[in-house]
Amino acid sequence: MVADVPGAAPEALGGGESPPSASGSTPARVVVVDDQTLVRQGIRTLLDLAGIMVVSEASDGARGLEEILRTEPDVVLLDLRMPRHDGLWLLRRLREDGHEVPVLVLTTFDDDELVLEALRAGARGYLLKDVTVEQLSVAVRTLAAGGTLIAPSITGRLLEAIRSGPAPGGEGPAVIQELTERELEVLRLVAEGYANRQIAELVHLAEGTVKNHISTILQKLGARDRTNAVLRALHEGILG
Repeated sequence: MVADVPGAAPEALGGGESPPSASGSTPARVVVVDDQTLVRQGIRTLLDLAGIMVVSEASDGARGLEEILRTEPDVVLLDLRMPRHDGLWLLRRLREDGHEVPVLVLTTFDDDELVLEALRAGARGYLLKDVTVEQLSVAVRTLAAGGTLIAPSITGRLLEAIRSGPAPGGEGPAVIQELTERELEVLRLVAEGYANRQIAELVHLAEGTVKNHISTILQKLGARDRTNAVLRALHEGILG
């Protein structure tokens, strides 16, 4: 169980220390999709203070999809409850169309089933709107670097729901093949939110080798992406 610590950076899916933020002089480029104008403006102002660039805004999923395709951002900040085409609709369209832009759900709804549904639909992170500027900026940079993040306030309940519920994936039963010790090591770092480059540095491997390990992990777990692989591994007890 991950405890809430005021002012602390959000924990990665599966627990562990907060992953390093992405470095470099080029700011992360973000699209904000939220039906409330004031919320969008507030997020833009806060991210600007943190050195993160909001390149576009949208008030529903359909418009959000257009802006994502037009601007090709590094990260999408997405509300789930919106009129007409909501956040889940957008997540599913992005997945169906093969767009792999990292999506961070930012919502007021603290609902375990909604969290799971969003993650299964392709979200790479889930935060509540009561986060600090520091937490939000760390989350954006982490997703931009290839990581995943879940709010500490819901991580423990989420893991319990994963373990007690049906296996995630939605693609039918998959045969879980045994992972090697190295693959388990890489998977744990993926669960902690580290990007391929950071994993390569931590385990002293070439980045290409890490990518190959992750491809093998996805195949063995019958998972379509990194987030789904972590969800399946947690459900099966592979990560403890």
